[in-house]
Amino acid sequence: MSTRYFGTDGIRGEADGPLFERAFIIRLTDGLIRYLRSSLGVKSPRIVIGRDPRVTGERILQDLTYGFSRVPGECIDLGIVPTPAVANAVRSAEADLGIAITASHNPASDNGIKLFSKDGTKFPANVEEKIEALMLAPVEFPSETSPHFSATARTELPAYIQSTEILSVHLDLTGKTIVCDTANGATCSSTPGVLTARGADVIQIGNAPDGGNINLDCGSEHAEAMAQKVKDLSADLGIAHDGDGDRVIFSDETGSIVPGDQILGIFALHGIRRESLANKILVATIQSNRGLDLAVEKAGGTVVRTDVGDRNVANKMRELGASLGGESSGHIILHNYSTTGDGLMAALYLLRILQETGKPLSELRKEVPLLPQVSGNLLVKEKNPLNTCINLTAEQTEIESRIGTAGRAMIRYSGTEPKLRFLVEASTIEECNDYMARLLTAARKDLQEA
Repeated sequence: MSTRYFGTDGIRGEADGPLFERAFIIRLTDGLIRYLRSSLGVKSPRIVIGRDPRVTGERILQDLTYGFSRVPGECIDLGIVPTPAVANAVRSAEADLGIAITASHNPASDNGIKLFSKDGTKFPANVEEKIEALMLAPVEFPSETSPHFSATARTELPAYIQSTEILSVHLDLTGKTIVCDTANGATCSSTPGVLTARGADVIQIGNAPDGGNINLDCGSEHAEAMAQKVKDLSADLGIAHDGDGDRVIFSDETGSIVPGDQILGIFALHGIRRESLANKILVATIQSNRGLDLAVEKAGGTVVRTDVGDRNVANKMRELGASLGGESSGHIILHNYSTTGDGLMAALYLLRILQETGKPLSELRKEVPLLPQVSGNLLVKEKNPLNTCINLTAEQTEIESRIGTAGRAMIRYSGTEPKLRFLVEASTIEECNDYMARLLTAARKDLQEA
């Protein structure tokens, strides 16, 4: 069974599209209420809701609140906060459900809804399937607000910042210059504020949100601006978040962007040396570079792969009792400190490693050499099943036979966007580029570009 509305990270799409019409959002709240009642026995739910600065977030918040208001319960508006702050608030408020209104790294024209359980974890796919089925049940809730419902507001940012002190309290960033790109998103005050409080000289970019410029030529999707600023200012480190702050991309002190797999490797190797990496396991996705496996295995650890999506990483971590996991895109989960991907926590963890080792990031990254890799995207009108793409399948088979065990050619659809994603690893970058061009040519024969 698969879901119609939920992707790899909640519901996401055009903010003015059918997924965010008032009628659909009310259907969603119907399904959530029924799920809380039938599966969890919660009759009067407490729900916390946070959002990023997108101009459409307020409208979606109002529609969600109305949908929940038809039954006894409480909605707590957390305001504009990073997504990990919502996960934190679910637990601190002893809520039954957490909702983050965000489209993450997508442009302002999109929006989304991410759901968190009472434990601060993202719902597994089977729960999303249940919710979708319950959304289709006949309407049974009244149209007016229940007299036993309340809508309140709570300033969550200070509590979230306090939760990060477990990693920041022993940091001394005096004399350090850090460039921080907050993507005109939800982290404009949180991450710079924490770093400044520890003594850093923080240079901010992407810190003027107006509701329509989130992720616009800035943030983790456009980290080159941050990296260039690091180089121009001879800064010590660069940090770039996505719009909702659950991801982070780094630049070393030379102004070179550090791949997410190298950051995961640095974290894993540090944990192995300190004997703090639970079960010596790092959970990564099928997207991660094989060089990460080789570096961790050489140090005596193990990399376990799972499907793309930080929810899948978190689920596998819980299953294996792992404390570290993440994606090459910058989602990093530190289970000793957070239940979900948290860009600020990951930044503080890296800063702690830099402080403890006394080494610059440019030196630490050398311990995790990656295989040559090229990725690409093709925007498509429809996500036709890949097994029906005859030319693409044949080309992939031919390339894989040439690469053998020295690399791989991976093709998959994005779970949140109408894109076909490609990844090629081979012995040289020239081979990667050649194979990528061949795959894109074959894909265009089978699929119509958007």
